[in-house]
Amino acid sequence: MSTIQRIIIIAVVAIATMITRFLPFIVFPAHRETPKYIKYLGKVLPAAVLGLLVVYSIKDVSVFSGNHAIPEAVCIAVTVFLHFWKRQMILSISAGTILYMVLVQSVFK
Repeated sequence: MSTIQRIIIIAVVAIATMITRFLPFIVFPAHRETPKYIKYLGKVLPAAVLGLLVVYSIKDVSVFSGNHAIPEAVCIAVTVFLHFWKRQMILSISAGTILYMVLVQSVFK
């Protein structure tokens, strides 16, 4: 890959990133009321995305072989418990991920 190609790729990525960052502020300026459907999407999409990530994460887990999905079930339970207890998403996701890595790499080899 030549230097020109690298510069072009970096420029395209930078422009695409800037567009995704600036476009919402251009389309929905502060002095206008935000449409109701955008507010609705702001409420439901975070939970929908997390649900999608959970389904994607456990889609290949088999309860009939290996460790019978025990580490996955334990980590999901810990994540849900921590989230409902502390209401801090970064804490619950981090704790669940770290616990999963510890269980998979040391307990359920």
